[in-house]
Amino acid sequence: MREIKEILREYVEQLQSPSLFLKEGLNVSPELKYHVDNNLTLTNNIYRVYSEGYFRLVNEVRDLYENGDIILNEEDRLMVESDLGRIVEINGREIYLDAPFELTEEEDEDVLEEAKHRGKNVKLNKPFRTSGGPKKFAVYVKSKSGGIKKVTFGDPNLRVRNRNKGAAKSFRARHKCDQKKDRTTAGYWACNVGRYAKQLGLSSSNSW
Repeated sequence: MREIKEILREYVEQLQSPSLFLKEGLNVSPELKYHVDNNLTLTNNIYRVYSEGYFRLVNEVRDLYENGDIILNEEDRLMVESDLGRIVEINGREIYLDAPFELTEEEDEDVLEEAKHRGKNVKLNKPFRTSGGPKKFAVYVKSKSGGIKKVTFGDPNLRVRNRNKGAAKSFRARHKCDQKKDRTTAGYWACNVGRYAKQLGLSSSNSW
């Protein structure tokens, strides 16, 4: 009963978290205006994750946040305070920080074969946020058969509270994290989400 009450409380907290609140009179992109008008958070980005539009919106919100022109909920604030979407140049190529980027076969052999045929390579074992669900995060891994598997994990309606020692202890016990050793399962990644705190925009790197 205690666990159910805790889950319900977290869900209510999430619903009560503010979305994107702008100062009046600001001139923003139609995409950001759409988010504001429809009460969508930045983590519910309307664009496909790691697309040009996705990063463009993240960077627009970051600029507004750094100028004090927008109020964000905790998850959105952690996202823009990270390096997600910032552009750097490496070996003559512009890439986005804290996100998988296109690689050549010589640079990395662990790429998703299917994505190659669509002109993209997806880095393995690098979890990322999803948009539109059904889960909060996803990661590509090699399956036991040698293929590629996309693992989704994390309730999109609940916050990751691994910074809270009591919540972390309860989570570890409920999900038996000490037994989660298989990287092809959602349980493994959920229990180890703190290892990827920076790239996922989490407030703590503590493991559950």
